[in-house]
Amino acid sequence: MQCNVGKTEQLIRITIGSAIILAGAYYKRWWGFIGIAPIVTGATRYCPLNAVLGISNCKANRKT
Repeated sequence: MQCNVGKTEQLIRITIGSAIILAGAYYKRWWGFIGIAPIVTGATRYCPLNAVLGISNCKANRKT
């Protein structure tokens, strides 16, 4: 797996994922588990959807 998530996007993904989990816990709803996906993609700095679409925000992999 090659890095395709940049540092800023990583922070945004982890923040949004945490907010989704906290909201799901607060409202006691199952959809809070959806927040795991952005946290995992942010922590690993790899997003399968970005790979399929050919998007890379990781500076180390950019071709100039």
